[in-house]
Amino acid sequence: MNPQDPLANLHPLREPMAISWWPPAPGWWLLAATLLLLVLLGVYLAWQRYRANAYRRLAQQQLAHIKSQYEHDGDSARVAGQLNALLKSTALRCYPRQDVAALNGERWREFLNETAGKTDSPLFYQDFEQIVYRAQSEADEVEQLLAATHTWIAQHRKRT
Repeated sequence: MNPQDPLANLHPLREPMAISWWPPAPGWWLLAATLLLLVLLGVYLAWQRYRANAYRRLAQQQLAHIKSQYEHDGDSARVAGQLNALLKSTALRCYPRQDVAALNGERWREFLNETAGKTDSPLFYQDFEQIVYRAQSEADEVEQLLAATHTWIAQHRKRT
């Protein structure tokens, strides 16, 4: 037996160096690149949607102008004609000309109701054709027409 303790000759344990966070592993680079591409794609799609809806923003501005004129002078015959013209010009920007340009009367009202988007009831009622061509209309009819026009501009969708 050896009187000397063999464990006393051992050196203390050496700890490994701390693992550095830089440079990241290739998987993290791939994840970062994928996330960057998804963010860029989202920004591009949002920009495209913004540009595609420019006609809606313009129509809403024109509607606000028509409404302020109506509140100022109360001419219901003029405002009804202007709203009909605004609806027609807005429809011509997003639907084929051959489908929209010749529509009038009941067919025009049906087209507006079919393309109105997410509504439970028709926006434009049967007296819509008469309001447009009447010399004077009731204030509540004009207000309903203003609200229906605002809703149609904001929500219209392609026919299915």
